[in-house]
Amino acid sequence: MSPPMNDAEVAAGLQTAAAHSHHVSSSVTLLFAALLVGLILCLAFEEKLHAKKSLIAGAFAVVSLLLGAAFDLLPFGALTNVFHEDLPIPAYIQGIDWAVIAIILGSSLFVDVTSRSGLFTWIAIKLTKVSGGDPLRLLWFYGLMTVVFSAVLNNVTAMIIVGSLTAVSLDKLRRRDKLLGFLLIEGLLTNVGGLLTLISSVPNIIVGTTAGISFVRFFVVAAPFVVVATAATVWVGARQFRVVGLANDAERAEAAALVAGFDENDGIDSRPFFNFAAVMTVLFIGTIASTSALPWISDLGMGYVAMAFAVVMLVRYKSEVDQFYRAVDWDLLGFFAALFVVINVMEHAQVLALIGKGLAAIIGLGETLGAGLMLVSAAGFSSVTDNIPLAAMLAKILGGMGTPSDSGLWWSVIFGANLGGNITPIGSASTLVAVTIIHKHGLPMTFGGFVKVAAPYAALQLALATVYVLVFLN
Repeated sequence: MSPPMNDAEVAAGLQTAAAHSHHVSSSVTLLFAALLVGLILCLAFEEKLHAKKSLIAGAFAVVSLLLGAAFDLLPFGALTNVFHEDLPIPAYIQGIDWAVIAIILGSSLFVDVTSRSGLFTWIAIKLTKVSGGDPLRLLWFYGLMTVVFSAVLNNVTAMIIVGSLTAVSLDKLRRRDKLLGFLLIEGLLTNVGGLLTLISSVPNIIVGTTAGISFVRFFVVAAPFVVVATAATVWVGARQFRVVGLANDAERAEAAALVAGFDENDGIDSRPFFNFAAVMTVLFIGTIASTSALPWISDLGMGYVAMAFAVVMLVRYKSEVDQFYRAVDWDLLGFFAALFVVINVMEHAQVLALIGKGLAAIIGLGETLGAGLMLVSAAGFSSVTDNIPLAAMLAKILGGMGTPSDSGLWWSVIFGANLGGNITPIGSASTLVAVTIIHKHGLPMTFGGFVKVAAPYAALQLALATVYVLVFLN
């Protein structure tokens, strides 16, 4: 649910399980586990409760913090930084992954302002023209774009950009009835694309670093699965949502005539601002993709990059920036902040450690059965908890067992931790962003509705991953 980290953050992530190994009674752990189940159930029945996600998660965060304080589970007191300065940061502030919050806020503002230049409309119309107005071909184009963007940027930014372009293309083609299918497929593909390279997601970095898997080997091993999973996801999605190609010459001629009437320059009010936005978008993508390798920037992280580019773009509308602030999805940001607090308390209450012990028992079943069950189990737990501490814990367990770097168990954790985000809308930041974009366009999608639609895709992807690990990596 977070962007790639620098080396120091990776090392810190690998120590997650050990850092919170204080003794907690099993009854307290089970109490907090029940609280986590309650949160999931309430989110599943969000519409019946007539409450927004942020309020539901916020209520559970308040209760979790209070119980955490009552049972003396939380790290109260000042934190000491590298300059030996004491920082009085409240426990509920420490628990929030501010990098994710900053990426979502910064990327959203950047995309919103950049869209005013007409750049995204221009790209979408160009892509639509290349597709010849064929919806199926357009679905393949956007699916591949989603995977590539997710691999080189981060899942959240990829979903925000691709989702914006998709809406423009389908509106132009008068195919808005297909928007729900496109956005859902793109949301699911963000987590597939997140498997492509060692730095595409935090679990990849944590597990790959612990296992000693090089960048090149990671790509060589993951790429075949990503190609197959992408093709399978788009193929199934096209059939489920009835996205079909143009069947005959008459349809193709009609689509060609429609596309020929598109003018990508219509939405451009200021050519200088358009050119500036194009340059900034290229720089934004390049900087995000290379954050970990840039001096100074690598320490500040992707959240800083997203916010910095948003600020630069907002200067264009310096006297009316408040209109962009009002357009921000504060419910989404509030939900993430509250969810991070709940998960952090669960970590201190040893709920994640309890999950880790269960998965450790599965590892002991052997390379074949253990690897298969590990992949599915890791995916199941990643769908409802943060996959970063879970991946760190499992990497620590596998490392402690002396697991060789070519063992399929490492890949079981990598595939499971990433693909588990496709089971529920809270399984990953990008799927939740996809659902948010769906709601933004007035389309219906509940927690339960997402699970119902996404389940076949998640099952297919996990089945392919399990076969791949057991047959080719063991």
